[in-house]
Parts: sequence; structure tokens; C-alpha cells
Amino acid sequence: MRHAPETSAVLFETPDNKAPPGAHAGYVTTEDGVQLRYARWTSGKSTSKDRPKGTILLLHGRSEFIEKFYETVSDLLELGYDVLTFDWRGQGASQRLLNERLKGHVEHFNQYLTDLETILNNVALPDCKPPFSVVAHSTGSLISLLAAPALSNRIERMVLLSPLLELNNIPLKQKTLRRVSGLLSFLGFGRNYILRPSVSPELRPYDGNKLTTDKGRFELTKKFLFKFPLLGLGGPTIGWVFAACRAMDKVKEPGFASEISIPTLIVIAGSDQVVKPSVSEAFARSMRSGGSVMVTGSEHELMHERDIYRDQLLAAISSFIPGDSG
Repeated sequence: MRHAPETSAVLFETPDNKAPPGAHAGYVTTEDGVQLRYARWTSGKSTSKDRPKGTILLLHGRSEFIEKFYETVSDLLELGYDVLTFDWRGQGASQRLLNERLKGHVEHFNQYLTDLETILNNVALPDCKPPFSVVAHSTGSLISLLAAPALSNRIERMVLLSPLLELNNIPLKQKTLRRVSGLLSFLGFGRNYILRPSVSPELRPYDGNKLTTDKGRFELTKKFLFKFPLLGLGGPTIGWVFAACRAMDKVKEPGFASEISIPTLIVIAGSDQVVKPSVSEAFARSMRSGGSVMVTGSEHELMHERDIYRDQLLAAISSFIPGDSG
């Protein structure tokens, strides 16, 4: 695997969305030849034992990118954590997998597990301070759950936001969606959009969105994508949806949750219109070392919600991830 020299030049910023100072960014290549962009920051704050709290691995949802999380990175640094984050394959400034770069596509979620393993082995372990914890959103939360049985010796705690466990408000049952998307993928249509977007990402309106009640943060992301449209992503492909359905079914198999020994807190957006809050609650109850907290009133993107909701999230993270006590 190749690890490119680090430089801040691979990060983008605007006057109203600047990168937190001190970024170290670069590219690393996975074993199957995909370039991933990453960025890491050191807090500089000390605990009572004059040591950092450790590193939070911040995992994005589908269609997201490093620059969208500058505010959250700054908050975590202020809390005393170092931060490492990266763009999943096929989105952000990591390598796109199809010629039509707006299509969100993977063949199987195991490809995302390869991305996570690459970042852990080639960036986190050699360059970041332990202990390591995960804060993940939506698709990133699902990937974390898939990876968790194999991560118990490397990840100390996980905070999973709005995990992608079952889709909400879709026109057909998820089992039917899996069968249809699977059949279409088998017939060679896996790289087609499941539903072609009517507008590009930077033109999506705030009104009617299912992601956040914070118009300011929503518009900031739109404005940023208008400046840097190559970071944007359109709708998922049929193949991506089939892969996601299989991944969701896998983590909900009897006994899977009990295999996860990493202490895990699931943070549920109470007004989530993208994933079903009740399924996340039930999953947390089935975990051997898991629990949940509800942020009442928040929509899906907890890290890009109004301060009244974000403050509850940050309090949950700082109380659940204690850092280095040794």
C-alpha cells in the first residue's frame, strides 16, 4: 500500500468554512488500488496527566466529505481529542469508482471495510496517539458495526449516530427493496441510479430536506459544494442499495450484536426521517456492551443540526469517551 506525503493542499476551504489549523492531510492506497484522502489533527490540549485523550476516528455518512466536518473537528479538538477522518471510496476527494462521478456506488460493503482497515493500519497506528475511539454517522455507523467484531483489540469505544439499520419512509418494504435491487444488479443494472436526482447536490433546496432543521448549516454545505462541486455526490446506484441492504441484514442477524465487545453508545435522532429510530433502539438493547440515547427533535444529521441538538451530542461523546486514564 502506498502512502503519499502529507500536505494541507489536499484540503479545500472557503472564508466561512476554514479548515481547523494544524491539519496533516494526504492520500493512502488500499490493497485493491483505491486512493483514499485523509486528514488528521492534534488537539494540543492535555489531560491532568499531561497526555492527550487519544484519537477519535470520525467516519462519515454516504455522500459526505472531510470539509463538511470542519466544525465538528474543531469541537472535538476543543474537547481535547486528536482527530483522524477520511473520505470513503467513491465520495469526497477519494477515488471515484465510476466514470460518472456523481453516482454513489460500491459492489459490497466489504470494500468499505478495506478502506477502514487501510486507514487504521497506515495512518492511525503509525501516526496517531492511542487510545482510538470511533465517532460515526449513518453509513459510517453501519460500517463500524460490520467491522466491530474484528476491532476489539484496536478500538476502545464507539459512538454511532443515526446508524443505517433500516430505511425510513420508503415506498416499499426493505425486504422487497433488497430483492428488486438484487435482481436488477444480477441483470447488469447495478451501476444505474436507483433514482436519478432531479438536481445536483449544490442546488438541493432546504425546504423539504430530511437531514437537518438547521438552515444555516444546510446552506453552508450547499455554498461549499457550489464552490467545489467535485466533492459532491448524487444518488446511490442500484448496486449500492443492494450492498447496503445486505449489510443491514447482516448486522441484524441473530447473535451478531452479541459478538461486539467494544462499549458502544448509539445516539438516535428522535425525528429521523432517513432511518428508523425504533430499530436503532432495539439494536442497542440487543448489544452486550451497548446503550442508546435519544436526541428528541433532531433530524438525521446530528453533527449538522441546531446547537440545541449538537450540544447534547457533544456532551454524550465527551462523557462516553473518557480517553487515556492510565
